[in-house]
Amino acid sequence: MNCIIAQSGGPTSVINASVYGLVKENERLKIYDNVYGGLNGIQGILEKKIINLSKMSSEQLEIFKNSPSSGLGSCRYKLKNYIENKEEYLKLIEILVSLDIKAFFYVGGNDSMDTTAKLSAFAKEKNIDIKFIGIPKTIDNDLMHTDHTPGFGSAAKFIATSILETYLDSKVYRDNGIFIIETMGRDTGWLAAAGALATLHGKPCADLVYLPEKTFNMVEFLEDVHRIYKEKNHVYIVASEGLRNEDGKFLAESSISTGHDNFGHSQLGGVGQYLKNLIIQSGITKRVKALELSVLQRCAMHCASKIDIEEAIMVGKFALEISIKDSSSGHMVAINRDCTELYSSSPFLIEAKKVANNIKHFPKEWINEKGNNITEEAINYLKPLIDYNYDLLPLYTSFAL
Repeated sequence: MNCIIAQSGGPTSVINASVYGLVKENERLKIYDNVYGGLNGIQGILEKKIINLSKMSSEQLEIFKNSPSSGLGSCRYKLKNYIENKEEYLKLIEILVSLDIKAFFYVGGNDSMDTTAKLSAFAKEKNIDIKFIGIPKTIDNDLMHTDHTPGFGSAAKFIATSILETYLDSKVYRDNGIFIIETMGRDTGWLAAAGALATLHGKPCADLVYLPEKTFNMVEFLEDVHRIYKEKNHVYIVASEGLRNEDGKFLAESSISTGHDNFGHSQLGGVGQYLKNLIIQSGITKRVKALELSVLQRCAMHCASKIDIEEAIMVGKFALEISIKDSSSGHMVAINRDCTELYSSSPFLIEAKKVANNIKHFPKEWINEKGNNITEEAINYLKPLIDYNYDLLPLYTSFAL
């Protein structure tokens, strides 16, 4: 008997580590004769684009583990309900049965867990002997019922490091102006919050941090920027792409294509430029720079968190181990934080349907009263995820500050 694993949705720096963990664990336990890889998710499997990962050498697997982005390719393929598209379900099962597949592992986020839940329910209803199991990944850290998601820690570390380095760059002149960095985060502010981890000489680099969980107030924003600029002749701002105004509308939406993906998600980008224009138009200063980190947040393997890689491997291994249990189908592997001070974690199972189509927002109690930064409690949550040693961001200094 065999199994198959595929990846879906946006890539991360460590998504391949979950595949690696599953393949290596199968080498050890020898549960399945072959571990197949579906190229480009469900969409590729339906097109019979499948490779045999068990044929890869140890050297190939190690390189694959340490490669960013989705090494099996990805997709944003919306699987309809069985009633709407019976042929699709039947075709997929026919392909899996032809390969003697007994377990299907899907590495992804909210929409991937929706696919996992749908396929598992279909298999149970039709008495099909194939288990469908979800493996979490997303840099957005927005999956319910798991302390955090593989991929987030590395993105958080990259963001914090980028802020530390651009902060130093933005402070080299006597008249330094204002620097804005834009992070991903359509619905949640976890990535923007990571910007608060950047410190220099014991002080935070970011003066202002804005998350989608708080309505953006333009008047208060300009007041804060003006006040800090007068005090320091410099302001560093971190803003999430998902910021919304009092009407619930995104501050900036991309005008590219239709503005939405296959799942109806708005394609965002441009908040940094929007805030830059606000500041210039208000007359505070014309010395304003804006940087959009964009896809670097999810593919900067050179800045990956060690604990993130290890946990991505952990969830892949655990998925393989529990796949022999009848009760595992229709579940996602989640992560429990066992301890924060001497950080440790462990995997457990949660029903995929409880994760699907839900969003774990950044806790509002972790945002300060003014809505322009995060609390110490939030910092303590974030720190362990960038590495075991909470201070493993680069150690820099400057005599000019």
